[in-house]
Amino acid sequence: MKIAKDTIVTLTFRATDARGKVLEDGKEPRAYLHGGHGNTLPGIEKALEGQEKGHAATLVLPPADAFGERDESLVTTIAKKDFPPGVKVGGQLEGHDDQGRHQVFTVTKIKGDTVHLDGNHPLAGQTLTFSLKVIDVQPASAEEIAHGHAHGAHGHHH
Repeated sequence: MKIAKDTIVTLTFRATDARGKVLEDGKEPRAYLHGGHGNTLPGIEKALEGQEKGHAATLVLPPADAFGERDESLVTTIAKKDFPPGVKVGGQLEGHDDQGRHQVFTVTKIKGDTVHLDGNHPLAGQTLTFSLKVIDVQPASAEEIAHGHAHGAHGHHH
């Protein structure tokens, strides 16, 4: 079966950053619902479209096909008094951006009474390399399509 919209793709992948640092070791298979459901990176979906079980590839994804370019408008500061107690560098807080969209912010620095937040994905702006292998391709169930993600052994569990 070929990988197409509304198929469940099970794969293993090893991900590294531009310096060769391993971000994902690729030992555990992952399953995702293919076809624009936002379950994997755009560059991976593009590269796997039309492929079959057994396909292996190494992809070098520029930021636009991975986690996007950095957006400096997502970097902000807030008074420490407005934060819950125990806020630490590296911690994440959920909030909303200027357009009201859900956003996750990472605490990057605490300086005096000011907390510095970054709403970019930690890998935004980075070129990433993925070595992947397609383990299986199956048609998605109606429930998986309705839920927008894979269920089962290597997908999402309810």
